[in-house]
Amino acid sequence: MTPFLNRRHFLTQATTGLSSIALASLLDQQRLLADTAPIRPKIDPAKPFAARDTHHPAAAKNVLVIFCAGACSQIDTFDYKPELIKRHGQPMPGAESLVTFQGEQGMLTKSPWEFKPRGESGKMISELVPQLAELADDMCFIHSLTGKTNTHGPGENFMSTGYTLDGFPSMGAWATWALGTENENLPAYVAIADPRGTPQSSVNNWGPGFLPAAFQGTEFSALKPLDNLDIPPGVSAKTDRATRSFLERMNQRHLEQFPGDSELAARISSYQLAARMQLSVPEVTDLSSEPQSILREYGADDSQNTLKAQFAKNCILARRLIENGVRFVQLFNGAYQTGGEGVSNWDGHKSLQEQYSKHGPVLDQPCAALLRDMKRRGLLKDTLVVWMTEFGRMPTFQKGASGRDHNPDGFTAWMMGAGVKAPFTYGATDEFGYKAAENISTVYDFHATILHLLGLNHKQLTYYHNGFERRLTDVHGHVIKEILA
Repeated sequence: MTPFLNRRHFLTQATTGLSSIALASLLDQQRLLADTAPIRPKIDPAKPFAARDTHHPAAAKNVLVIFCAGACSQIDTFDYKPELIKRHGQPMPGAESLVTFQGEQGMLTKSPWEFKPRGESGKMISELVPQLAELADDMCFIHSLTGKTNTHGPGENFMSTGYTLDGFPSMGAWATWALGTENENLPAYVAIADPRGTPQSSVNNWGPGFLPAAFQGTEFSALKPLDNLDIPPGVSAKTDRATRSFLERMNQRHLEQFPGDSELAARISSYQLAARMQLSVPEVTDLSSEPQSILREYGADDSQNTLKAQFAKNCILARRLIENGVRFVQLFNGAYQTGGEGVSNWDGHKSLQEQYSKHGPVLDQPCAALLRDMKRRGLLKDTLVVWMTEFGRMPTFQKGASGRDHNPDGFTAWMMGAGVKAPFTYGATDEFGYKAAENISTVYDFHATILHLLGLNHKQLTYYHNGFERRLTDVHGHVIKEILA
C-alpha cells in the first residue's frame, strides 16, 4: 500500500516546486523562456475580418497558392537528375523488386522532356514548362519535401491542412483567423477551383475545420462566379439601397438590444459582407475590362486550347483578388478524375507523356503570365507565391505501364516573392529523385515557414479544441530559415 504524503516529503517537494517557480519567473523576466505561449487573435464578432496584428514583423501580407492537384512529377518538371538519364532503362540499385502504392516497379525512366539551364542561375528545368522556366531566377526551390501518405485525398489534406484526415482547418483559414483582411468588401480567403472541377479532397482544401465557419474559403472562379449576387428582377437600384439602409437600422437596433450576443453580431456581420460582395465581387470577376494584350499574354484568348483559356481566366482573377487585398488565394490546376484516367489532373500512372503533354500547356503559359504580371505590378513585394502538389512521383515507371507511381518520400515545391531568397535551391533528393537526401524537410516545416513569412509564430498560433491546443503544424515543424531573404 502506498503511504500518504508525510510532512518531510511535503516540505521537500514544496521546496523543489517553489524553486522551479522562482527559476521560471527569472527566465521570463530575462525573456529566456521558450516562446510557445498561445497568442489568440482578438476578434470582434461584429468585425471578424478586421485586420489584426502579427506576432512579429511580416515579410508578406498576402499568399497565393498554386496547387497542382494529382501529384505533379518532380522528375519531369523541376528536379534534374543526370544519373537518372544515364541509367535510363536499368533497375534502380538496391530496389530491383520495389513494390509501391500501385504495385511492382519497373526500370528507371528518364523524363521524356529535356532539361535545360535557365536564367543567369543556370537552374535546370524541363521543357514541359518552358515559360515558367524563364522565371527560374525569381524562384526559391525546396527539393527535399517529404509527406505522410501516398493517397491523393489524404495527401491534399496534408498539404492544405497539416493533417491527412478530414475536418482540420486549412492554411488559409488559419491565416485569415489570425490576421483578418485589408479589404472587407471581398472575402478574406478565396479558393479558385480548376475549370474541370474540384480537387479530390474538395472543400477540405479550403475548409475552416474547427475554426469559426466565417474563416472558410469562399469558392468561385472566373467561369463560376458566386450565385445570387444580382439584384432580383423587378427591384430598382433605389429600392435596393433603401432596403439595405432599413436592414442596417434594424440590425443596429438588435445589436443595441443584445450587446453581449456574439453569435448575433457575427451573423449580422456575415449578412453585411454578403451585401458588400454584391457590389464588389461582380466587379473583380468581370474580366471584360482587361486589355487584349493581357488576355493574349495569359492565353485567355486561345481558341485552340479551351481548357488553357479557361484556366488563364482563373489566373487573371487570382491576380485581381490579390490586387484588391484578399489575404489568401488558392488557385487549383487539376481536378478530381471527372474525365477519365489522367485527363483531369496530374496523376500520370498509365501514359505519363500523353497525359502531361496535355497538362503542361494548360499550366505553363497562364501561370507564367500571372507571375510576370504580378512582378510587373509590384505585387510580389507583399505577396508570397507558393507552388505545390500533394506528393511526388517515382523515378521508375510502373511495371507494365508508361507512367510513374505515387512518391511521398521526396518531392518539390517552390516559392516566389515576399520574404524568400531567389534564385535559391534548398535541399535535394538522391541521385534518382526517389528520396529526400539533403536538408530533408517536412510539410510541417513548409507550413511553419509560410506562417513565419506572414508574421505568425506557428507554435503560438493555436486553437483550443476538444482538449487540445491545435496547430497547423500539430506538434512538429521548424521554420526553414535558410530560404528567408
